[in-house]
Amino acid sequence: MGEHGASKRAKGANRKSAPEPGRAPAPRPAKGVATRDTAETGTGARGTAKTGTARTGTAKASADAAGKRRTATADPSRTAGPAAHRAAKPESRLAMVRRARRINRELAEVYPYAHPELDFRNPFELLVATVLSAQTTDLRVNQTTPALFAKYPTPEDLAAAVPEEVEELIRPTGFFRAKTKSIMGLSAALRDDFGGEVPGRLEDLVKLPGVGRKTAFVVLGNAFGVPGITVDTHFMRLARRWKWTESDDPVKIEAEVATIFPKSEWTMLSHRVIFHGRRICHARKPACGACPITHLCPSYGEGETDPEKAAKLLKYEKGGFPGQRLNPPPDYPGRPAPPLGASG
Repeated sequence: MGEHGASKRAKGANRKSAPEPGRAPAPRPAKGVATRDTAETGTGARGTAKTGTARTGTAKASADAAGKRRTATADPSRTAGPAAHRAAKPESRLAMVRRARRINRELAEVYPYAHPELDFRNPFELLVATVLSAQTTDLRVNQTTPALFAKYPTPEDLAAAVPEEVEELIRPTGFFRAKTKSIMGLSAALRDDFGGEVPGRLEDLVKLPGVGRKTAFVVLGNAFGVPGITVDTHFMRLARRWKWTESDDPVKIEAEVATIFPKSEWTMLSHRVIFHGRRICHARKPACGACPITHLCPSYGEGETDPEKAAKLLKYEKGGFPGQRLNPPPDYPGRPAPPLGASG
């Protein structure tokens, strides 16, 4: 009886497991994947654990993908061009020097006419004009100095002038009282200490009233042909944007930039950088979309990148094409100006 009952149960089990005629057998679940029954009822601990792991892995992959999408959107190096992408990586000293020198070469092509934009005929006129150019435009100075030098052509003449008369002549340049004190003081120093001549050494120029390193290098580079780096507000801003330096001290910037470029390039480099800062790479709204060296600029994207909008931000002083002075220089920039009192 027991054997007969066991046999019947075995046959019943076989009938249940056999597929019905014309019906495909149910697919076997993949290894490690729980069936619907075990997943819903909680049976099959092994299958349930693996199902949970698979779901966790899927969620993690989705989160990683979303994070990558967010990173790609937020990372400016993916949208701001190759220079910005390079800036996101550490740049070696050698790579920075090569990039800086290439910037200088390309600026030389963009601004072949780069030169001091102040009108002058001799070192004295350039010295006075540079002092007057503080906190105003070179164009305004060029409109003011002809009358000033017509009345006071030499240091001796300006040193003996009536302060109120000088103030009235230079009033359009702003801060005219302080500037009058400076230019009359330096004229007196030239008369008393240097025989009425502008000295050609840095250490002598910076002793004159109102003359700092920036003014001294302008005079040395453009009136005496002595190489020098002029660190004005434009040069300082662009040197930092181009990662030539991280300092905001003009003396340190001058020293650091001097190690990047050959000495023979210092004066013209200064003109090119200042030209670019005045016209395109402004302090508040740089015209990135109109800049010819975006491929070399690690700060690309700080300003307007749309070319049409950026073109409207370009700045040129009224009076002619970019770089045009009211009076053409008698000598090409970098060559010594005529000596004091000489014609031309």
